[in-house]
Amino acid sequence: MWDFAFVIPSLLILAIFVGYYFSLPRIPIRMNRTFIILIIIECVVMTMDIISSYADMNYQDYPRILLYALNSAYFIFFLARGHFFFVFTASVLRLNVVIDRKKRNLIAAPLWVSTLIVLTTPFTKWFYYMDETGYHSAPLYNLLYVVFWLYLLLSFICVGLRKDNIRRKRELQSTFWYNVVLLAGTFIRLLFPGYLLMDTFCLIALVIIYLSFENPDFYIEGRTWTFNSRALQEYLEEINGYRRFRIYVFTIHNYSGMREIYGIRQMDQGICLMGDFLRKRFPGNKSFYYRNGRFAILCENEIKMEEVNKALNERFASSWDADETEIYVDIGSAFIDPGDKKIPFNILMQVLMYAFEEAENAENDEVNIIDDSLVERARQEIEIKKAIEFAIENDAIEVYLQPIVDATTRKLVGAEALSRIKDADGKLISPGLFIPVAERNGRINQVGKQVFIKTCEFIKQHDMEKLGLSWINVNLSPIQFMRVDIGKNLAERLRTYGIDPSFIHLEITEEAMVDDQLLVNQTKAIDELGFRFVLDDYGKGYSNMTRLKRCPFINIKLDMSVVWDYCGTPDEMLPNMVEAFSHMGFGITAEGIETEEMATKMAAIGCKYLQGFYFSKPLPMDEFINKYYDYDIS
Repeated sequence: MWDFAFVIPSLLILAIFVGYYFSLPRIPIRMNRTFIILIIIECVVMTMDIISSYADMNYQDYPRILLYALNSAYFIFFLARGHFFFVFTASVLRLNVVIDRKKRNLIAAPLWVSTLIVLTTPFTKWFYYMDETGYHSAPLYNLLYVVFWLYLLLSFICVGLRKDNIRRKRELQSTFWYNVVLLAGTFIRLLFPGYLLMDTFCLIALVIIYLSFENPDFYIEGRTWTFNSRALQEYLEEINGYRRFRIYVFTIHNYSGMREIYGIRQMDQGICLMGDFLRKRFPGNKSFYYRNGRFAILCENEIKMEEVNKALNERFASSWDADETEIYVDIGSAFIDPGDKKIPFNILMQVLMYAFEEAENAENDEVNIIDDSLVERARQEIEIKKAIEFAIENDAIEVYLQPIVDATTRKLVGAEALSRIKDADGKLISPGLFIPVAERNGRINQVGKQVFIKTCEFIKQHDMEKLGLSWINVNLSPIQFMRVDIGKNLAERLRTYGIDPSFIHLEITEEAMVDDQLLVNQTKAIDELGFRFVLDDYGKGYSNMTRLKRCPFINIKLDMSVVWDYCGTPDEMLPNMVEAFSHMGFGITAEGIETEEMATKMAAIGCKYLQGFYFSKPLPMDEFINKYYDYDIS
């Protein structure tokens, strides 16, 4: 009556699949726990499908009560399979139906009702029945499909509702397609009832789930067999606000330098030894490797942080023997204790990044405590990220202009274009806050693009001579500067507006001067397009005379800290340096001028241009026009 040609190989494949899955460590998140339930149910369903079908084919050899027990067990697990496929879908899509008890019970109601019907069928004969001629379907048999289709329908509805919120597009596609495979399996079962084919389709769905979500390798750092950053993020997202936890993090000091000293392979083996030590030394807690020499221990028991810190420092005081190499490294530590309050997940992850930074700066036996001030800082940074995204998407980056005056005549000669964004309340956010955030999240390129375009529009729309402007300085962040196509893009925008490149000077900071060859190649390539370069914030970083001579700078802007230091305590160093720069052909701009006395002192030592609040704070473009248009400052 039934053909076992498909189900038996499927069961063998599933057995191998299950054996491999259980041989690897798994992070205990809801999705993984549900998957374990699913594969157990599928093993039972396949097994019971074979046993019950075989028994029904040979019904004369078995007591009727056993036949009822075998068939009822099969149908109950069949129904449960549909329910838990939906629960898995809800877990992947992070729906609260799997958390809220009332919703969870409501979702399970069709399963319980249909299970009750199956259990009472020996008496009611509603679902199926056994008689002298064997197994027969009953009027309510199709409830088996109705319930399964109901859970599939709920899954498709959830996919549709979450399509705009899902964090990874692949998750949405995989969730959709394994439910399509399950739906196809039910129709195959209806069309070919004599072939036990639906189990094969369910196996295919499980394989899709495994490849998309459940491969333990997704959550394990290959070099350490310790859970990785993805595992930590997903586990924290699930337990945050529902379970008490604390996080102890530590960072290997100067990790990149250590890899160069000991070698990549040896350090990878050392990291593996460290991960193994953490698993054995703190077995009741979960250890994670967060890349770049950073570890986190998530503590859910009553272990004291002092004990963790002592154990780690004692172990790191001795060497890690990797491939006949003794590796000695120092660590710094930090400690996060959210208490019983729920911290929004994005803020919690930002706090975790701060914790790694604090650990990097901590001494060997020191544990930096992450307090509410850093939580508030993280909250502020999240708001700044939102403001940056809004400004970029709505072309709302504002450009302010700060005058640059001739040190001798005090007449306006140029200006610096500065980006400004506003928060949700319409208040300006300090560039000292949003620029670093934009650089860290990679949005500084879009910010710089808008500033450059709006500066071009300003030059195109206004008479630069009547404004008294010979040029406008536009900042290039180190990230922008490293793009090999930056010169080509800037030149194309100038052609679009028909602007001579001499009207725009590009400011780069000393941070962009770390790589000599890149610096020389980029500046020369862009200089050939007609742009001129200004070195900003001189005195804060890496520049030296040799580098300056190799690059086509026309102006050097002294950082305000250098200016303030000299004006507060005059010495011979800065005047001599300014004189040397002048002899080399560089114009010198003094930033941060706030008083007439500072302006006089900087002009006296040879600075050609002055910039600062004494002359004007940065002004919106319309205010700048109103103040300077056709106005003789003399």
